[in-house]
Amino acid sequence: MLMYWVALLAISILIYLLLDGFDLGVGILFLLPNSEPRRRAMLGAIAPFWDGNETWLVVTGVILWGAFPIVYSTVLSAFYFPVVFMLLGLILRGVAFEFRNKTVQFRWVWNVSFAGGSLVATFMQGVMVGALAKGLPVMDGAYTGGMFGWLSRFSVLCGAGLCLGYSLLGACWLVRKCSGAVRQKAHRQIPLLAIGVLLFLILVFSHALLQNMPILNRWMERPYLFVFPAIGAAAACVLAVSILRHNDHWPFHMVSLIFVSAFGTLALSFWPYMIPFSITIDQAAAPHSTLAFMFWGEGLFIFPLMLIYTVTGFRIFKGKLRPTSGHY
Repeated sequence: MLMYWVALLAISILIYLLLDGFDLGVGILFLLPNSEPRRRAMLGAIAPFWDGNETWLVVTGVILWGAFPIVYSTVLSAFYFPVVFMLLGLILRGVAFEFRNKTVQFRWVWNVSFAGGSLVATFMQGVMVGALAKGLPVMDGAYTGGMFGWLSRFSVLCGAGLCLGYSLLGACWLVRKCSGAVRQKAHRQIPLLAIGVLLFLILVFSHALLQNMPILNRWMERPYLFVFPAIGAAAACVLAVSILRHNDHWPFHMVSLIFVSAFGTLALSFWPYMIPFSITIDQAAAPHSTLAFMFWGEGLFIFPLMLIYTVTGFRIFKGKLRPTSGHY
């Protein structure tokens, strides 16, 4: 039962990373100069998906709260500010998404709000991942790092890197869903963003080596972890070929595969810890009776229902965006 919830948590995080990643990336790309028709096309490319994508963050939170309450309390204690600002960013971009269509004179305010909310939410997610990878100060199952124990050069670097990664994923989504000027501009952005992500990975690895971070020891102990970077490298090669051939289909899938390989590397580097390197899965788990009780709601009903909803939505709205008059 415990491994079932671990798997469910990992799948929920990965689905959120990929799905909300591309629509947050599109939001970040809103910061770049765009005409109103282009902005409408960009919104149209994510309009049927964005609110459903964010629901996976709720699913992840519920699993943490019920199945791993110690991790839930530790993460919220450590990341109080990042979580609050992430949620504020998500709320702001959701409001801006709807309100920008109701005004002309102040539309620029909502454009900035949509882009700014996307950027802040993404940056805070990256900061939290970086702080976890570096290690949080935890003693006897309680966070002891103070209000800003999560803040470091490495966590800030990871925040900036995730902004680049989501932007790359968003540009690939626009290439897949849009046509005309939006598609052409996104095609031009992909190589620049891909180079930025590559430079970020080099900086992260160099920083980890110089600081002798504990997570590197896990790589030396577990050589099989290098399989995931190899998969990511192969996906990057296919991405480069697809860009040169102006393919609309493969870039999004290849960048998604790069994200999957990065997630797999990080998750197995943490194993068997949920808060590296302080709280293990066994220590974090709720009592068996709680895990069994949750199974009949979250595990057997809500999670499968969310999967069906997501797959159905993507199936219904597959293919290129068709320009229409009216909303979006």
